[in-house]
Amino acid sequence: MKKEFAVIGLGRFGGSICHSLSEQGMDVMAIDIDEDRVNEFASIATQAVVADTTDEQVLKSLGIRNFDHVIVAIGDNIQSSILTTLILKELGVTHITVKAQNDYHEKVLRKIGADHVVHPERDMGKRIAHYIVSNNVLDYLELSEEYSIVEIKVNELLAGHSLVELDVRAQFGLNIVAIKRGEEIIVSPKADDPLQLGDILIIIGADTDINRFEKKVLE
Repeated sequence: MKKEFAVIGLGRFGGSICHSLSEQGMDVMAIDIDEDRVNEFASIATQAVVADTTDEQVLKSLGIRNFDHVIVAIGDNIQSSILTTLILKELGVTHITVKAQNDYHEKVLRKIGADHVVHPERDMGKRIAHYIVSNNVLDYLELSEEYSIVEIKVNELLAGHSLVELDVRAQFGLNIVAIKRGEEIIVSPKADDPLQLGDILIIIGADTDINRFEKKVLE
């Protein structure tokens, strides 16, 4: 069965989610208080609605509790974001993801029951920072406040060495969970196989250990 999503707030972040979910064939209700924004998504989402989501009766009339997942992507109005999330929770929505503006906003959202809180600007900033500090870091995904997954391109210093020789786990406390080699993804790579120039290592570990690895091995 296809999941049903509702996206509240059709700014840059919410609009991008709406586009992506629709492209994947999901049923999406796009909601915003701005009629012009809603009109932009009339041909993209399954349904596009002008609504004030801080009004409980309005959300009830939309049948919001029947959606599998509601994404609250309201932009600068923190009060509306919090109130909308609170109402969604009280109406029994099963899964709620909310965009936070800052750490204080996140604390409030978690206290009132948001299932997942995202900081798109902050997280993208971290990814870009890792990329520009080292040309070998291709991507960066934060798992928690302390742990991340990174994609690191094998350079001349790493090429020709096996995982046994590098001993990344013992030296840095990191785990290489897979290697991308062209179109192939090698899961649980053999410890004695030499790495090739251009391979992409998918590494998981603590941010401090990842930083040590980047500085010692890649620079």
